[in-house]
Amino acid sequence: MKYNTIIIGGGLAGLTAEATLSKFGKKVLLLEQHHKPGGCATTFKRGDFIIEVGLHEMSGLTENGSITSIFKMLEVDKNVQFEKVPEFYGVVSGNEDFVMPHGYDAATKALIDKYPEDEKGIKRFMKLIARTRKEAVSLPRSPLKQKLIYPLMPLLYPSLVKATRHTVGSWLDKYITNENAKLDIIAHIVYWGDDPYTLSMFYFATPFSGFIENSGHFIKGGSQQLSNYLASYIEKNGGSVLLGKRVEKIITHNGKATGITFRDSFNENSKPTTISCDNVVANCAIPTVPLMLDEPYSAQLQQKISSKTSSCSLLCMYLGFKTDVEKFGVKYYSNVFQGDDVSTLRDIKNNHHGDWFKRRFIFVDYGKVDSQLAPPDKSEGVICAVDYIEDWENLNEEDYNAKKEKVAQILLQRLERQFPGIRNSIEYYEVSTSKTIQCYTSNPSGSVYGYAQIKGQTGSKRFRNNFLIPNLYFASAWAFPGGGFEGSIQGGFLAALQMNKDKIWSECDNEKYSDDRVVELRERKIVDDKTLELSFVKPAGFQNQNGEHVILNLLNPKVTELDLPYRWLPIVSNVEDKYLGFHIEWDGSNFYKSCEQIDIGDEAIVFGPML
Repeated sequence: MKYNTIIIGGGLAGLTAEATLSKFGKKVLLLEQHHKPGGCATTFKRGDFIIEVGLHEMSGLTENGSITSIFKMLEVDKNVQFEKVPEFYGVVSGNEDFVMPHGYDAATKALIDKYPEDEKGIKRFMKLIARTRKEAVSLPRSPLKQKLIYPLMPLLYPSLVKATRHTVGSWLDKYITNENAKLDIIAHIVYWGDDPYTLSMFYFATPFSGFIENSGHFIKGGSQQLSNYLASYIEKNGGSVLLGKRVEKIITHNGKATGITFRDSFNENSKPTTISCDNVVANCAIPTVPLMLDEPYSAQLQQKISSKTSSCSLLCMYLGFKTDVEKFGVKYYSNVFQGDDVSTLRDIKNNHHGDWFKRRFIFVDYGKVDSQLAPPDKSEGVICAVDYIEDWENLNEEDYNAKKEKVAQILLQRLERQFPGIRNSIEYYEVSTSKTIQCYTSNPSGSVYGYAQIKGQTGSKRFRNNFLIPNLYFASAWAFPGGGFEGSIQGGFLAALQMNKDKIWSECDNEKYSDDRVVELRERKIVDDKTLELSFVKPAGFQNQNGEHVILNLLNPKVTELDLPYRWLPIVSNVEDKYLGFHIEWDGSNFYKSCEQIDIGDEAIVFGPML
């Protein structure tokens, strides 16, 4: 068995790369350690709420932009719905709010109306961000062509050069005088980094201009909808997506990547499997790749990345409300709390490491768009703030949970102070930290943006393609062009284009890896008026003990609105039985309704067994 390309990781870069290659007619296989695709572009369910893990608002959906073109090519635009958010953001305070609208003219006017003394600098800023995006899009993709035109860059791409030579802080200090104006401009810095004096102006200007030009967008139903669609597109075009599979080794032969070895993520008794391929795409975090390589490549890669700086992480507090929170004075989709001890740009970095009673955060009200995350009579939101793994990693489980609860209560107190009455409307809350992100995505330190998007790690200074050994490509937030949804999607697409250009392909037959975790329903029966029993054919070699459970994922659920097609379920059948039995307790959910309507012979996938 052989594939043209095997992709390690099912984040947006990996999914985009494989979807593109499958469209090109290549035989491709994607391996994702989690039981669902998407990485940070995923959702989970709590009670009545679909909880969005990573997406607050997405940039890059500009007319004739690269993301728009990629989505058209992969037919995303026909199958995934995007909701425009009402305004870019609102900075809330006890005095006068500042609202950053969409549109260059409107945004320019809003800033000048509040800070007329900085009219010249504000216009210069808007001109810079607009031209930086335009020039970045028109820049030749080929590194060779970029090297050839390098001497002419200041003439051909003046704004791009200026943006890459400046940090956000150094540029704003040079052209804007009012510190409050600077703070209002960088109110959303948490979505790119943690310090305006290290964050590259290029990495700030490019997505910022995308938001201004054609507004921010939210994926209706949550970002899992995009990830699921890309996975289905891959399968439709002959590719394979294997979930719950962790790659342990990248096989090399004669100085080239020639295959991988993987193991089941949810079954400790599983045996390793090796599959050969023409080339490999590492969509995983680059710092994890040395562990997959033999020498000398492991040491070579470790040396190359040893001086790189990783990004900050994020703390997210997910909130489910019993009602629409507009009644409590929430006016904006994205509400920025600047921090009680922030008066200049120089205060930002220290604030992000400081007291949670004063730390900057953003409260997103998903109820301001048709998010499809909550029932019509309820709403959902999230508090998002910069976070660091060192604040959590040395705590035992009890102390870790206690600290999360302490932070939660502080944030709820601050939210209540700004929006009186909102706290009593909370039906559900849960805190995710950098430690959570590290656990579920394997990003070291929970670094959501990969290598920090600082001036010294901008553009061509980021890793791309096969910089280490032939046939091993890199596409993730850690690689070129950078982090975020827009950067990851572009990175996956560009890697696929480069692979197709390199033409490192051989003939492959139609044989595919057979996933023996896919099982058929053999019986459905009612146990009592609140319990349904489903019995599936036991997978070959499945060995379980009493008291273990699995993740049962229905492959073609009948009812999907405001629900997800999987549950963690205990195994109720006996160890010696030839089938796997599960009890589905009635809870009014659409998952239960799907189980009621499932037909004999319908398929599900079983992840496990686990204690």
